[in-house]
Amino acid sequence: MSVLVRPDGVPLSRWPWLPLLAGLAVAAAVRTQAQLPAAVKWPNDVVVGDRKLAGVLVERVEAGGPPPAAIIGIGLNVSLRRNEMPVATATSVAVAQGATTDRTVLASAVLRTLAGLLGDWESKAGDASRGLRAAYVDACTTVGQRVRVALSADESVEGDAVGIDESGRLLLRTSGSQLAVGAGDVVHLRPLV
Repeated sequence: MSVLVRPDGVPLSRWPWLPLLAGLAVAAAVRTQAQLPAAVKWPNDVVVGDRKLAGVLVERVEAGGPPPAAIIGIGLNVSLRRNEMPVATATSVAVAQGATTDRTVLASAVLRTLAGLLGDWESKAGDASRGLRAAYVDACTTVGQRVRVALSADESVEGDAVGIDESGRLLLRTSGSQLAVGAGDVVHLRPLV
């Protein structure tokens, strides 16, 4: 599904939090309605265990004048069977044996949760340090893992994912330094085992 939002009073510099906020909403809705242990994988995936359940994409649009808007696209695998998965690392609510596969129930829960998180974020002028960042880190499976981040076909960096900064970037501790990586800089992020 796609949702058009106009974050009222949130500076554009804080909009990189939108996909993280949306992922948090999807994970919370899946936990509540499907009763699955959904979590977020930075920057824009929702997972159950190590399998991708949903993805989130956000695009800023200049539609109809100020204020600017964003379209949040959410793809949630609901009733796909294992042999219908686009990749072997994906799952669905049905395959994970969720309590419901009713799309209306799931979509309504996602929208309610998204509206609540968005309203709270807007009331704080998009300041993620006032609750959102902590909630995201708590739900994020990436933080605490050793990961490889592909920045291009030829460049990657390995490190320990140690947190999320005020701009929604992943903080990596590499050999002797700390690096902040933005979602727009990443081609792939994989855990190292």
